[in-house]
Amino acid sequence: MVFAGILPLTNATSTVQRCSCRGAMGDLAPHEPPFIPTPTDSGSADSGSRWYAVHTRPHREIRAQSQLENQGFSTYLPKRLKTVRHARKLRTTTAPFFPRYLFVSLDLGQHQWRSVNGTFGVSSLVMAGERPQPVPPGVVEAMVAATEQNGLLSFEQKLAVGASVRLLAGPFAEQLGTLERLHDSGRVRVLLEIMGGTIPVQVARDIVAIA
Repeated sequence: MVFAGILPLTNATSTVQRCSCRGAMGDLAPHEPPFIPTPTDSGSADSGSRWYAVHTRPHREIRAQSQLENQGFSTYLPKRLKTVRHARKLRTTTAPFFPRYLFVSLDLGQHQWRSVNGTFGVSSLVMAGERPQPVPPGVVEAMVAATEQNGLLSFEQKLAVGASVRLLAGPFAEQLGTLERLHDSGRVRVLLEIMGGTIPVQVARDIVAIA
């Protein structure tokens, strides 16, 4: 399925798995997602709650989310870890999973949805003509189910010895390597491919993804 106008949501779950820690940089504090009711569908196009994508202004995802929640809207902003390199220093922070996008639950027959477009930090709802375009059913629900308590989107991946992996954070962020060993302690040993050779490193399991 393709959600017109924004995200490459074809095969949504596998897409998230492949890019589970990529997006815009940002020094963002963790924001635990609020309770999000499951949207319902009462039959007509304008009845029942559905998820809609909100396009935000640059680096204003969290501010837009806060302002929408202050108006009583339920929102969802998936996040990921990001290692930032600055002045020869490394810092791991959180950033939006989809840069400049978040999701809001709306019932077009009940909510004053046009007020979303006038919210600080929001550029506009993603539209289909003159009406907001709903996200295909199940896409946001799958991401909500895979979100940890700290607000990070995390799809479990089956790591196996010999698999090609990528490090997601730390001094070797974005380096490719081969998984050599899995430890019960939650750490893994990876052979990194650097300058034509291999360097063994031990890292936390949650910063390793299938390449």
